[in-house]
Amino acid sequence: MTRLILSVLLICFAQALPAQERTPSHCIAVADVPGVSYVHQARFAQPLPDETVRLSYVDHATFLIETAGGLSVATDYTGFLGVVDFVPDVVTMNHAHDSHWTAFPDPRIPNVLKGWGEGDGSPANHRLDLGEMLIRSVSTDIRSRFGTGVEENGNSIFVFEISGLCIGHLGHLHHEPSAEQYAALGRLDVVMAPVDGGLTLPRPTLIKMLQRLRSSIVIPMHWFGRSNLDLFVEEMRAEFEVVPVGASFLEVSLQRLPGRPTLMILEPEYLRLDDP
Repeated sequence: MTRLILSVLLICFAQALPAQERTPSHCIAVADVPGVSYVHQARFAQPLPDETVRLSYVDHATFLIETAGGLSVATDYTGFLGVVDFVPDVVTMNHAHDSHWTAFPDPRIPNVLKGWGEGDGSPANHRLDLGEMLIRSVSTDIRSRFGTGVEENGNSIFVFEISGLCIGHLGHLHHEPSAEQYAALGRLDVVMAPVDGGLTLPRPTLIKMLQRLRSSIVIPMHWFGRSNLDLFVEEMRAEFEVVPVGASFLEVSLQRLPGRPTLMILEPEYLRLDDP
């Protein structure tokens, strides 16, 4: 009788616990599920299945990240996402060049995260918990204006922990992360990487970094012309699958990540609400 009462109490206690708002992210990729497609195309602002994230490549280094619960983030935000009145919940910015930030973000945006410190060389050090999504930053140095020196902590790699996934945006990265920075990043399941090969990381350094990260999905960004992108893709083919998505957007979830590191080639497109 005592055991029965104890069992009933345990069940009641478990039912009384609040629902978990964010699936914990351990930054561990899993093998793809047999017979299930791990990437689905879906348009901006459409509903998402549970535990799924939509990534839309807007332009240059700007992506829109959308969650099943309706949260949205614009990365390396320049002030323009398209001819649409859309206000993200969060924007992140880096200031190596004016194509990665704006001094006049829309005042309706609730959270504006600058990837640089306040001029004293201190790191940005963001950690924004929105329940369904945790956003944190890992600071890196950049070359100073005209390449004459170093601006300490002038760039942030932003990491978005959503639905069990770790999604990283490298920003305007100028050097390979240190051991401490790699440790702070953790396992990135999805990474958006600048592949220009000159203004940001030299291409061999970037490839070395991506080989070390072994992310399930790498999305090239910050490329200037198709030939520039093609050079990067060809050098990655030996170790990465290459998938031309044929659209500007894709959906990912932890259970449907590819088992082998894969380049997902997205075509940039400004946001619009009309039918495709």
